[in-house]
Amino acid sequence: MTESPSAPRATPRIDPLDPPEPYLSFWRERHHCTLTTLRPDGSPHVAPVGVTYDPAAGVARVLARRTSRKVAHIRAAAGEDGSGARVAVCQHAGRRWATLEGRARIRTEPAAVAEAELRFEERYGRRPTPNPDRVLIEITLTRAMGRP
Repeated sequence: MTESPSAPRATPRIDPLDPPEPYLSFWRERHHCTLTTLRPDGSPHVAPVGVTYDPAAGVARVLARRTSRKVAHIRAAAGEDGSGARVAVCQHAGRRWATLEGRARIRTEPAAVAEAELRFEERYGRRPTPNPDRVLIEITLTRAMGRP
């Protein structure tokens, strides 16, 4: 029996802390990504970013300017309980794609930003341009999906 062309395919769920090797391998490849944050009115704001994925720590990392809209959205939605703002990062290459979802916090500690810069250099093959306004968007992962 063949699948109907109009039948929706189930989105493959992946454990973000223990992904299968093809998924992890796809995240090691050099791809630019998008970060989706929510504006105060609830509408999505999508921005191009570089992302590093660290399943052992259960986080994804994005470098940003402290004055960027994405940082402002995360700060506004982070919540007083410190749970963080809901966000998603995604990358694709042809028919392959991968999405990570989680709760984002803004980190400004120099050691955390420096570690994120090193991870960016490992993945993208270049050191980020020095920027005294740089912060780290650290996403504690809650969900992963994709077709790597």
